[in-house]
Amino acid sequence: MIEVVEEYLPQIIASVFIILLTPLSKYVSRKIIIKYGQLTLKAEARIFQIIQVINILINFVCVVALAIIWGVQPQNMLVAVSSIFAVIGVALFAQWSILSNITAGIIIFFSMPFRIGDKIHILDKDTPIEATIENVLTFHTYLRTMDGEQIIIPNSLFLQKIVSVGKPKEEQ
Repeated sequence: MIEVVEEYLPQIIASVFIILLTPLSKYVSRKIIIKYGQLTLKAEARIFQIIQVINILINFVCVVALAIIWGVQPQNMLVAVSSIFAVIGVALFAQWSILSNITAGIIIFFSMPFRIGDKIHILDKDTPIEATIENVLTFHTYLRTMDGEQIIIPNSLFLQKIVSVGKPKEEQ
């Protein structure tokens, strides 16, 4: 038993380090995201959605790190992960669209120059939209037109459009 522990001692120490580092990483990233969200006046629900996505990414990175520590070759992991995504993509067909919406939602959270309540103009030659932002979630952005119609735009599409930001009508 002692021989086995001695043989795998570096892997055991590295694994314990990764396992202890995981919750610490989640805690630090949570604090940073909450602080950023409060400074930029993001909705609380939106902040916690981003925290959940970041926590999933941290868990994924830690699992990959543990696998590498214990001798799994990165090429083998890449083949396994890409095979899983291929099966999911074929089975659900929209898997990449979902991933692109999540990624776009994170980009919108950290970099877009508008907030809930802002009046925007989506400059699209086929269907221009003038609306107020009601909510920005992980997958979709909810807009309300001046006629009261609710428009739901996938974040990946919203990120690709040219958006002009103006003030709400009450403030003009």
